[in-house]
Amino acid sequence: MTTTPIDAAAAARPFRLPRAGAPLLALCAVAGFSALFVLFPQIDIAVSGLFHDPAQGFAASHMPGLKLLRKSSTWVMAVLLGLALWRLCRACRGAAGSRLGVMRPALCVMAGLALGPGLLVNAVLKEWWGRPRPIQVDLFGGDAPFAAAWRITDACASNCSFVSGEASSAAWMAGAVLILAPGRILLASGVALYGAALSLNRLAFGGHFLSDILLAWAMTGLVLAILHRLTVAEAGRGHVGDFRARFLASTAPRA
Repeated sequence: MTTTPIDAAAAARPFRLPRAGAPLLALCAVAGFSALFVLFPQIDIAVSGLFHDPAQGFAASHMPGLKLLRKSSTWVMAVLLGLALWRLCRACRGAAGSRLGVMRPALCVMAGLALGPGLLVNAVLKEWWGRPRPIQVDLFGGDAPFAAAWRITDACASNCSFVSGEASSAAWMAGAVLILAPGRILLASGVALYGAALSLNRLAFGGHFLSDILLAWAMTGLVLAILHRLTVAEAGRGHVGDFRARFLASTAPRA
């Protein structure tokens, strides 16, 4: 059976997070960024203003290279999702005892995509919060009033600014590499830098405010961290059956 570098890295160095470390860190990031931008909404205006020209608008949105960078994310996501699906298929053909160990990281990644960028970001926040994009607000040539992060408005009807779907997908890509290939730190760092470039691109295009991007990363990280804790990390510390067996052995009367 063919072994890829990602499989080899995962087998050589299992990815185990501290019990509450990653979820707690991500939750603190969500709370911290939320407090920052609710208390100081002018940060969003100032940062977006760096990319806006009164005469040309958000000029970066017309640059072919940056447009190509944005389109490339679809292919990178497809590759990562394809790798996760391939690992599931391989697990189904493997020995019964090793199937779950191979399947858990792939299932974690796929569930993270569905629940993070899919459900939380695109289906809930972007559809119900109504925050207008920078290019739509009156401060940057649009008609809608500026709305701070977490403020629910009716200024945008659908596919709104809060939070960034593409930044959420970029965060998922970085997390997917960490989970599928835990030993490839340089690879994960490269994907994270690529994701940061994609996110900055949305800022330069006038598609999102800085708070949309940072909160998208933090929320997606929280979803992935919780899923990893429930599926991969806990499994790596021993199954419930193993714990029961050790408990019974420790309480059994000694001869």
